Amino acid sequence: MPSPKLALFIVRDFLNPTLCRALIQRIDARRRPSEIADDIGVAAFRTSETCDLDWHDPLVGAVDTQIADLLGLPLNISEPLQGQRYAPGQEFKPHTDTFEPGGAAYYEHCADTGQRTWTAMIYLNQLEDGGATRFKAIGKSIQPETGKLLAWNNLLPDGTPNPATLHQGMKVRRGTKYILTKWFRERSAV
Repeated sequence: MPSPKLALFIVRDFLNPTLCRALIQRIDARRRPSEIADDIGVAAFRTSETCDLDWHDPLVGAVDTQIADLLGLPLNISEPLQGQRYAPGQEFKPHTDTFEPGGAAYYEHCADTGQRTWTAMIYLNQLEDGGATRFKAIGKSIQPETGKLLAWNNLLPDGTPNPATLHQGMKVRRGTKYILTKWFRERSAV
């Protein structure tokens, strides 16, 4: 997506529908209410459910590697692959994937591995209505399509968080939305 404000890429059919269905089953088996690192005091800021996927699972490990290979980044600087599920009415209000420098969450989550550099997000299904990902700063809303990957750089060239990465998981109106999310960091924890 060409924009001077944000490096955002879209890859259609990154995962095939059969693989997407298998990942949805894994998310449904282990989902729990989603959390946020920085509690900003807004009720229902994030209403989805989350699943930490097991990288020992050969299918999950293969997807992990496929994402890292696409971005040209080593797996040892990434967080574990997560799945998210959004039922009708659920959403994730506007947010960035970085941690606010100087905030408590920054010191807790960035001390060893640094800031989140890249986000890769994959839609696992297509919805009847709603559930788009909206990037307000560049005026783009991306609709869910089975297997479509979005990837964006969370940082500016000087290494500070890019405010143009502010995005929102729009409210699901009909259907259930499933996505995978993978974050990369500045360095390995080892």
